[in-house]
Amino acid sequence: MVDTPFPKLKLTVNKVCGHCYHNYKMGDELILEDFTHPPQYFCLGLAHVLFPAVYALSWGAKFPFMENQRSLLITCPDGGKLEFKVEILDKEGKVEFIPKDPNHKGPNPKKMLVEVAQCTGKCFYGYKLGQKWETKGLQTIPNFCGAAFHTMFPALFALNFGGKFWFMKDSDAIDTVTCPDGGHVVFKVTRAEE
Repeated sequence: MVDTPFPKLKLTVNKVCGHCYHNYKMGDELILEDFTHPPQYFCLGLAHVLFPAVYALSWGAKFPFMENQRSLLITCPDGGKLEFKVEILDKEGKVEFIPKDPNHKGPNPKKMLVEVAQCTGKCFYGYKLGQKWETKGLQTIPNFCGAAFHTMFPALFALNFGGKFWFMKDSDAIDTVTCPDGGHVVFKVTRAEE
């Protein structure tokens, strides 16, 4: 058991299109204690593509195009061999359910602001304290550091789909997105519009 303020998540294999080296089969269910605690021997390829979704769902994101807005389908990155449905569990262990939004008309990318919030060392890209960028939804920022964008993508994903960071002064932002290259640069990511 994990002492965490975050909800458990359930993954269900709902499509099989090839052999899985982890032997996941149709209907298999896996429970994550929270978005940072997968089961033992969990596939790291799946963890890589799954993380933005479980992170976003854990912060309250909703996917209005899904039959259950508190769920999302995720495809195995190894040739699309499997598809998983990821769902949030409530405190009683039941799947949270919010019906599909009947008024959903398609993508509604949000304006995102990215800023260097801290800079404590040398950055190969030369990023400096206070430097800013703007993007729309999940679009990459031209000529932006790939490692930094990869690290901030879960925050962009959560914010784009309505996630709120309740522990931050501004719940529409997170200012702890840390560069994996020595941690010299920390970014703030903000949803500028609802």
